[in-house]
Amino acid sequence: MEDASRDVSDDRNDGTKLSPGDPGHGRMRLALFAAGLSTFALLYSTQALLPEISHDLHAAPDQASWTVSGATIGLAVAVLPLAALSERFGRRRMLTLSMTVAVVLALLVPFAPNLGVLIALRVLQGAAVAGVPASAMAFLSDEVRARHLVGAVGLFVAGNSVGGMSGRILTGWITEAWGWRAGLGAVAVTSLLCAVAFQLLVPPARHFRPVPLRPRHFAATVRSHLGNPLLLRLYAMGLLFMSVFGSVYTVIGYRLVDAPFGLSQGLVGSIFVIYLVGTVASATAGRLNSRFGRRGTLYLGIGTTSAGLLVSLADNLVAVVAGLVLITAGFFAGHAVASGSVSRTATHGSAQASALYQMAYYIGSSAGGALGAVAFATGGWSALVGLGLGSMALAAGVTLYATRQARTATAAGA
Repeated sequence: MEDASRDVSDDRNDGTKLSPGDPGHGRMRLALFAAGLSTFALLYSTQALLPEISHDLHAAPDQASWTVSGATIGLAVAVLPLAALSERFGRRRMLTLSMTVAVVLALLVPFAPNLGVLIALRVLQGAAVAGVPASAMAFLSDEVRARHLVGAVGLFVAGNSVGGMSGRILTGWITEAWGWRAGLGAVAVTSLLCAVAFQLLVPPARHFRPVPLRPRHFAATVRSHLGNPLLLRLYAMGLLFMSVFGSVYTVIGYRLVDAPFGLSQGLVGSIFVIYLVGTVASATAGRLNSRFGRRGTLYLGIGTTSAGLLVSLADNLVAVVAGLVLITAGFFAGHAVASGSVSRTATHGSAQASALYQMAYYIGSSAGGALGAVAFATGGWSALVGLGLGSMALAAGVTLYATRQARTATAAGA
C-alpha cells in the first residue's frame, strides 16, 4: 500500500475529475481504448507479415525488420515534440490529429513499390502515431482522479494489446489469402473505424489549461524529469521490458514458418491471440499494484517474462505458446504499472514526463527488434533468448536498487 497516503492527498485536489460512476468516465476509458487499439494495430502492422515481405521484396530478416523498427524510431523521435505541442493546443486535439494523419498514411502503405519506400512510409507513420502516446496518459492524468489513474491507463494499454492482437491476426489470414498488401489495407480500414469511434466517444477536456510554447521552459522541464531518479528508473523499465517484447514478436514469425513448426502465414498471425493475455494483465495492473506495490509488481513482471523466455526455448509448439503467454503477461503488467507511475510521479509537465517514457519505451522496441533480428540470424532463437534474459537481469537490478534506496530512506527517517 505504498501509494495510499498519496491517494488521499491527491483526492483533496482533484475532486472535480472523473471517477467510476461519473457520466464521462466510461466514455473516456472506451475512447482511449479505441485510440490504443488503433495505435498498436498500425504501429506493428507489418510485424506478423515479415516472412511474406521478406519473400516478396527479396529482403533478409534483418532488413525487413526495419519496417517495424523504422516505425518505432519515428515514434520515438516525434513523441517529445508532439507532447510539447499538446501542452499548447490540447491533448484531445492532438489525439484526433495524430490518428487522422496516421490513418491517411496507412491507406498509402499497401501501395509501396519497394522496401525502401515501405520503410520510409512506416517511419512517417510512426511519427504520426506518436501523438497518441504523447498525449493519452497526460490526457487521462488531466481528467481522471489520481486514485483511478492506474486502472484507466491499464485499459488504454489493454487497447494496445487488443490492437496488436487483432491487427496481426487480421493481416495474417488476409495475407494468406490475398497477400501482405491486402493485409495492411485491412489494418488501415480497422484503424479508420477506431478513429471514428474515438471522436464519437471522447468527452470534452474540462481540466486542460494551455501553456505557451516556451522552448527554454520546455527544455528545463525535460531536464528536471531526467534529473528525477524515480522517473529515470521508470524510463529504464519501459525500455528494457519493451526491448524483450519487441525482439520476441519481431522474430517469432520467422521461427514458426521454419522447421520444425512449418506454420502457414494465417496460423502465424493467429499466434498473436496471445495478446489477450496482455489485455487481462494490463487491466488488472491496478489491483496488482494495490496488493504488491509498484516494485513488487515489477518484480512479478520480470520473473514472469524471464520464465517465458526460458520455456520458449523448447522446439515444441505448446512450449513456445506457453512461453509467449508468460512473456506477454509479464510485459504488459510491468508496462502498465511503470507507465501509470510516471503520470503520478511527475509533479509538473506531465505530458513531457509521459513523452520521455514513451521515447524510452519505443527506443527499446526499435533496438529490441533490430538486435533481436540480428541475434536470430546469427545464433538462432537461443541467442535471442539470451539477449532477452540480459535485459530482464538489468531490469531486476534497477528495481533492486530502487528497493534498497527506499529502505535506506525509510531507515533514515525513522
